Amino acid sequence: MLGQQDVGHRIVVRRIVGIREGRPLFSDALGELVELSETHLTLATAQGPLRVPRDEVHRAKRVPPTRRPTAAAVIEVELAADEAWPAPVRGRLGGWLLRAADGWTGRANSALPVGDPDRPLPAAVDAVERWYAEQGLPPMVNTPLPLAAPVGAELDARGWASRPPVLVQTAALPLPPVGAVAGAVVELATVPSPEWLAVASGRKGGLPDAARHVLTAVDQVRFAHVYADGALVGIGRGTVTGQGRWLGLSLVEVLPQARRQGLAGRLIRALAEWGAQAGATRAFLQVEQHNTGAVALYQRLGFTTHHTYRTRVAPR
Repeated sequence: MLGQQDVGHRIVVRRIVGIREGRPLFSDALGELVELSETHLTLATAQGPLRVPRDEVHRAKRVPPTRRPTAAAVIEVELAADEAWPAPVRGRLGGWLLRAADGWTGRANSALPVGDPDRPLPAAVDAVERWYAEQGLPPMVNTPLPLAAPVGAELDARGWASRPPVLVQTAALPLPPVGAVAGAVVELATVPSPEWLAVASGRKGGLPDAARHVLTAVDQVRFAHVYADGALVGIGRGTVTGQGRWLGLSLVEVLPQARRQGLAGRLIRALAEWGAQAGATRAFLQVEQHNTGAVALYQRLGFTTHHTYRTRVAPR
């Protein structure tokens, strides 16, 4: 039977959908397992999210991936993502990156172990702990998997906590077309408006000066503003990094009163068109695996999981 280690992987589920002449009727579903609880499991399928009660599951198993990304491919995406979310305070530990931004977001305040730290692994983790102590921040490490599995094992041995898994998803540009939304207007700007910043602040719990650096200190960046009836109802952010190859999507947010109208897909499409015009050929985004609605939306737009990561936090 499935376990939490299967979340984020493609699985096939044979479910019982009825009884005919005393015999069960089965239906098979294939998709990415995005949630697993005591009562149900949720798949992101090509037709959208599918929630299956566990008592209807006859059999379920993981589908072997057709190809696991190489270490070089994972590093390429992770470095493009780092460039797209630049921490104002940075250091290096051999090939590892050390990043700090006054505690604003895990991505900008964690070490990224994607190279050789030029010292034994235990000594490297000791150095990470010292660096973050000097910044007045709790030590954190982003562990792209399976690349950083040895780092994760060392952190396990030290009792570091783990935040929920994040899916790093990619897609080829251009993205598939999306339907128009009546009365909606998407505008792209090189700087965020005060209203845009207010929405982002509400989502991220404030915007210190370091946050403004993270958002704007990228050479090629656009801030999507979605308006309906003259009011801002959605935001998004796009960057082109990784030697111009990668469009990064972040902070996609539609206000509650305007959701389920296709606005998120429309603003992502607008950013994708800008990214393609700027020369990007691939897009990436990062989404928590339990956000099944967002995962289903991104799947409809052609995104698939490239790899996953966990943010690890040192014990106090």
